[in-house]
Amino acid sequence: MTEPGPAGRRTSPRVLLVHTITFRQARSLVPVALAVFAGRGFEGGPVTVAVLAVAVTVLSLLWAALTWWRFSYDPGPTAVVVTRGLLSRSVRTVPNDRIRGVEIEAPLLHRLFGLVRVRIDAAAGSVAGKDEELLVDGVTRDEGDRLRAHLLARRAVVPAEATGRHAAAEPEEEELPRFLNRWLLYSPLVGSYLVVPLAAVGALFRLLDELPDRYVPELAPDLARQDVLDGWLIAAVVAAGLLLLALGSIAGSAVVNWRFRLLRRGGSLVAERGLITRRHTDLEVDRIRGCAVSEGLGMRLVGAARSTALVTGLGDAARRGQLLPLGPRDRAWLLSDLLVPSPGPLRPHPPAALRRRLVRALTPGVVVLLAGAVLNVTSGWWPLLLAGAVLTLLGWPVGHARYTALGHAAGPRTFAVRSGWLVREHVVLQRRAVVGWQVQQSAVQRRAGLATVLACVGAGRGGYAAIDMAADDVVDFAEASSGPWAATLRG
Repeated sequence: MTEPGPAGRRTSPRVLLVHTITFRQARSLVPVALAVFAGRGFEGGPVTVAVLAVAVTVLSLLWAALTWWRFSYDPGPTAVVVTRGLLSRSVRTVPNDRIRGVEIEAPLLHRLFGLVRVRIDAAAGSVAGKDEELLVDGVTRDEGDRLRAHLLARRAVVPAEATGRHAAAEPEEEELPRFLNRWLLYSPLVGSYLVVPLAAVGALFRLLDELPDRYVPELAPDLARQDVLDGWLIAAVVAAGLLLLALGSIAGSAVVNWRFRLLRRGGSLVAERGLITRRHTDLEVDRIRGCAVSEGLGMRLVGAARSTALVTGLGDAARRGQLLPLGPRDRAWLLSDLLVPSPGPLRPHPPAALRRRLVRALTPGVVVLLAGAVLNVTSGWWPLLLAGAVLTLLGWPVGHARYTALGHAAGPRTFAVRSGWLVREHVVLQRRAVVGWQVQQSAVQRRAGLATVLACVGAGRGGYAAIDMAADDVVDFAEASSGPWAATLRG
């Protein structure tokens, strides 16, 4: 580690090799280089391609060297100072007490060179067009651990009133309930993990479409003459596609969540995960304002769920705040209750909310049904009538499911709201998390005596709503969830 003087520390020079191999700078240079070569009349032969590759690589290496030379960081006793920029210099200072979390990333290529990235979540004012985080890319593993320990050492003992059950002395390191790799089998039931194999299939088809015909394999003559309507070909293709989709989602989930561990070290939660890129994420327990337990439709059928901590000032909270990426529902609730105790059973919403959900669920089917009836009478075309009947029949259980997903509760230290059908989310928040309330009431809701109340918090996505609760209960719920100051909603 070289020291550039009073300005701070530089990262390891080995990061230049990482950036050159991955063409980090060349990604923006390629379009410019192509335009220059085209303007000078170069033809697209092998020599041109080789010259272009060498030129872009050299320029990328020079750019990476200049960027490395002009980047420095200084983890001082009270603040972190990051200086960067070639022509326009930028100096950013973040007080240590505004740091929300620290994450160490070790991608595969970084690990080969003994390097890591350190991401520092800092709620110290927005930066236009950028996330509120600092990134120190290319320090040694020892330096990354030292930097993380230095930044997190500022944390003081949290008052008992703020932390509840966590006020007691904690062990130096405690492993919370372990993640079992067999839970990765839940991955095909999670939509976000299905996106990976679907994107891979789409990219493959696009590649095949771009290849010349002589490179595309042709179907065997016997297979081309197969009568798919009489054979098992369609069923076999569909089954193979579903199997590959499931295996792809499991593989994608394993790459992200392999050997997931959740530890508690003093006042911090440390999550470790990843197969190719190994990540170590530190979250300060005192910054946790709540927990969310989410269950997709498929996950509910097998009793699975995901648990996420809602942390103030945390970037990419959906991933970095995860307490349990996949697992049994009872394990997800165990982790949630360890950090934010549940306020108790949820109160159901009034019958008017059920009627509202049923009307909204049945309306599309009824509209299609009426249109199908008209077409059936005028032209004898009945498929649309059948589709409308099916949609109408499905609307009834869907409306009931949407209603049963609603609920709210308020306890002495926490409150909870729940909503969602395809993905049901049960959120438990601390009273101190609330920074404001917003009441929304449409004309239909006013006639039905309903309202939607939004708890504005400085964590997670910023607001969590109790949808279609009784309008007369809004103020009482807000007061019980945050304090007497919420009584101003009566005005």
